[in-house]
Amino acid sequence: MNTTKILVVGANGQLGSVLTQALQTKYGIEQVIASDLYQKPDFNGNFEILDGTNFNQLHEIVVRHGITQIYHLAAILSANGEKDPLRTWDINMKALLNVLEVGRIESIDKIFYPSSIAVFGNSAPKGICPQETFLDPSTVYGISKATGENWANYYFNRYGLDVRSLRYPGVIGYQSLPGGGTTDYAIDIFHKAVCDEPYTCFLAKDTRLPMIFMDDAIKATLQLMEAPKESIRTRTSYNLAGLSFTPEEIAAEIKKIIPNFAISYEPDFRQQIAESWPQVIDDKEAKAEWGWQSNYTLKDITETMILKLQEQLTFA
Repeated sequence: MNTTKILVVGANGQLGSVLTQALQTKYGIEQVIASDLYQKPDFNGNFEILDGTNFNQLHEIVVRHGITQIYHLAAILSANGEKDPLRTWDINMKALLNVLEVGRIESIDKIFYPSSIAVFGNSAPKGICPQETFLDPSTVYGISKATGENWANYYFNRYGLDVRSLRYPGVIGYQSLPGGGTTDYAIDIFHKAVCDEPYTCFLAKDTRLPMIFMDDAIKATLQLMEAPKESIRTRTSYNLAGLSFTPEEIAAEIKKIIPNFAISYEPDFRQQIAESWPQVIDDKEAKAEWGWQSNYTLKDITETMILKLQEQLTFA
């Protein structure tokens, strides 16, 4: 009998929507409870309306469903977060602390907390960034994620709560629209390309950033959560790498398939955010401790994104 019962907080987001489906496939649709501020019309499965900043609402859902694992994905991302920093801090931190407290009170087996390369700032190495380095994030989103890593570590050391975390790079996927991050150009660019529209990139053409394909991000998340507890030696958050590239390089790959694709560059406030982040992530700890390995190259990502988005247009 499968006793695992999972709550996904923030299931409507770019990562949450795909991860929810992956969890349903792995554990069974009845074992997964998706939650967010509203339910999408096409959602298939169990769903609860939930404001993650409401402790009592979260606690009641966890108790009523007998939840054993929580995947906490709700947050305001980097670029959107800069539009209202205090609101971003309030929502991101309150929701996390509610999840950790409910986890402590109800002795939840495992909690997943997504961090980000946004925890790194100008003091981190720009070449290859190691797991352990100084964190001085340049956005309120990054500040909230770095703080959240420390809370996760605190709850593990103080209460034994099994919190696990990944520092995601930019996530590229065809399954949903971007959610307001600085790396979102790497999704927008494909949508424009398959519609035969020119794309104006908000980053400079030579801005190299770490990225990961959605399928690899989901694989890493499930792999981390399935790893034996004794293998998880990092209780802040694991560096996670897929690959690194520039807007100019991804445009060149797109042109191999869509030769007429046109791109121009008009850097905005997100350029400064991007320049504060490392260009390459060293994830040797994740590889050594729980066997992480990425699968997708830039060529693979480009071919898959164009194919899947073209299929979506055909059947729309």
